[in-house]
Amino acid sequence: MTAQGTFGLTLLAAVYGAVSPWIVGFEATTRLAVNDLVVGLCVAFLACGMAAALDRMHGLAWTLPVFGVWFIASPWILTHGSPSTEMIWSNVITGAVLTILGLNAAYFGMRARSESARHT
Repeated sequence: MTAQGTFGLTLLAAVYGAVSPWIVGFEATTRLAVNDLVVGLCVAFLACGMAAALDRMHGLAWTLPVFGVWFIASPWILTHGSPSTEMIWSNVITGAVLTILGLNAAYFGMRARSESARHT
């Protein structure tokens, strides 16, 4: 049940991250807006897949914190060092949430791996 909560919250954070440029209002920064959309959708698909079949997808759990860290760094990288306050807050908070949830998901992935190894 705890794993399902983690993946549900990850899905919600990812969907927010995907649409955040249009919610917060930095869609004119095309590179960052497209990045947020693509990364958010990738994380949302991963969260759905892990919620549905963690026993088969546990090997991809390590990617979630990596996406979270990328979400944090991307405003400075994709806007050439001049992101607005809105971009920074939106991406840093979303990235931090995704990183924390991703680390939790990686923990569940390691547990799923060790349980499947025990049963074989």
